Amino acid sequence: MQEKDWLSMVAVHSDAWLLSVAFYFGARFGFDKSDRKRLFGMINELPTIFDVVSGKSKTKAPTNNNHSNSKSKSNNKMPKPQLKEEDHEDEAPDAGEDGGGAAGGGGGGEEHGDTLCGACGDNYGQDEFWIGCDMCEKWFHGKCVKITPAKAEHIKQYKCPSCMGANGGGSGS
Repeated sequence: MQEKDWLSMVAVHSDAWLLSVAFYFGARFGFDKSDRKRLFGMINELPTIFDVVSGKSKTKAPTNNNHSNSKSKSNNKMPKPQLKEEDHEDEAPDAGEDGGGAAGGGGGGEEHGDTLCGACGDNYGQDEFWIGCDMCEKWFHGKCVKITPAKAEHIKQYKCPSCMGANGGGSGS
């Protein structure tokens, strides 16, 4: 077995181990279903060890900065996964302000297939209403953040619950 193959196999096993440990502790310390789904979503935002080892992800350098500036870390790491997961983001910022573009924009189901809800962690569904946060650029089921398509039409800049909490509870409309 070549060294590269062996290292890739170790990376895959390490990814599996890290996921199992994360969810074990999540279950052990009383995470409810929504917390576990949120944990899953946060884990999926980061590249896997396999991606880093195989060179599919170019986020090795920011690991040195992660303790000092979490804002720049999220700004450095988020665009890579978001661009892979959400190719519709190019069309959604203009249409996404009212939320209508996220659910109805474009017929390419494969573009949206990898998009996960920032609240529950479920995959994008073609027949569901989605809204994008203008602050963190994550996407959410309308039902998960209690936003209807009619309500979204009146929102100029949508902020998800996390961003509203982080910014002192500022109003999202």
